[in-house]
Amino acid sequence: MKTTAKLDRQSRLLLAVNGLIVLAGALSGTFLNVYLWKSKQDYVMIGWFTVAQQVAVGLTFWLTGKWVKEYNKMNALRAGIVLSGVFYLLVLWIGSDVIRWIWPLGLLLGISIGLFWLAFNVVYFEVTDRENRDLFNGWVGLLGSITGIVGPWFSGLLISWLKGDKGYRIIFTISLGIYALGVVLSFFLKKRENGSGYHWAEPVTQLRTKGSPWRLMAPGLAAQGIREGVFAFLVGLLVFVATKQEARLGQFSLITSAISLLTYWLAGKWYKPKFRSPGMLVGALLLWIVIVPLLWKTSYGTLLILGIGSAVFMPLYILPMISSGFDLMGTSNETVEKRVELVVLRELSLMVGRLVGTFIFIVVLMLSKTSLTITVLMLILGASPIASWVFVRKLLHGGKSA
Repeated sequence: MKTTAKLDRQSRLLLAVNGLIVLAGALSGTFLNVYLWKSKQDYVMIGWFTVAQQVAVGLTFWLTGKWVKEYNKMNALRAGIVLSGVFYLLVLWIGSDVIRWIWPLGLLLGISIGLFWLAFNVVYFEVTDRENRDLFNGWVGLLGSITGIVGPWFSGLLISWLKGDKGYRIIFTISLGIYALGVVLSFFLKKRENGSGYHWAEPVTQLRTKGSPWRLMAPGLAAQGIREGVFAFLVGLLVFVATKQEARLGQFSLITSAISLLTYWLAGKWYKPKFRSPGMLVGALLLWIVIVPLLWKTSYGTLLILGIGSAVFMPLYILPMISSGFDLMGTSNETVEKRVELVVLRELSLMVGRLVGTFIFIVVLMLSKTSLTITVLMLILGASPIASWVFVRKLLHGGKSA
């Protein structure tokens, strides 16, 4: 049965902007932690860099929610893109002394991410509905997979070929140009209608209101963030540590992203709301199982099993989490009016989970840095998607959007 959902011109433009930003991140972001690691081989340092990002992301979502709701959200989106470019410009300028600036650089990157994704998520909600949201999310995953194939593979080859820091500097410069193109393309998106006054305490109000679906969604998102906060930087770093070659990390990203390309395309085409609950549970369980081979050995082969397994099963888990959360913003005219505050609540919930996961990682690694310790920690944190399903399973059959 073919889907009847369609995407209009504004949705496609938003996808294009998203694709450019993800491409720039795929080119440079994949190797950013490797760049830091080569300056100082310290998992804890990378963990603190991640903490700085996540704190800045959460605070930026909350503090700039007023700007996005009451003023021009498109300017917030553009500011996020510009600051991402500024971040890489500073990394190029600082060079080998970058590890001395972990906190300010992490905060700057977090602010840029927060500005872009807050505006993007609000505009995404406005240009989609319950009928085409899974389709849009499928395309987001598809574009992410395409850029994940091209970006890291190209970067890895270039960095390995040029040796030293020269390859990194060229890749960071290319990313600057892509961010600039993203800003230009964003001007073709229509200026969105401003909302009413911004309610600073709305996230707390939702969590304190008896019967609010966000009392289930928020802890579900926090559980999602526990895995994300650590796996986002650790898997790629482990691939480099195991192989000592940027080209192999690029190859790893090429293989896993190529598989994601297929799985997200299939999910976007066939994954219907009625399949969300069982699909999410199956996906969460399988995402945990593919970590188990690391107990035997942390090698390129076992990490590839993890990467391929995650690429295959992640759409089953993540698409219901994304779509059901945004569906809650469209259950009534009141929730539509509060969409900015609810997007902020969504991101704050993810931030809490990411920080919890990263703090656990930092504390454990300060005590022991053995390969087995890291693997056991990944198994424990990697079980958090199952907890997500436990919290949100009752919300996966939500009503129609307003």
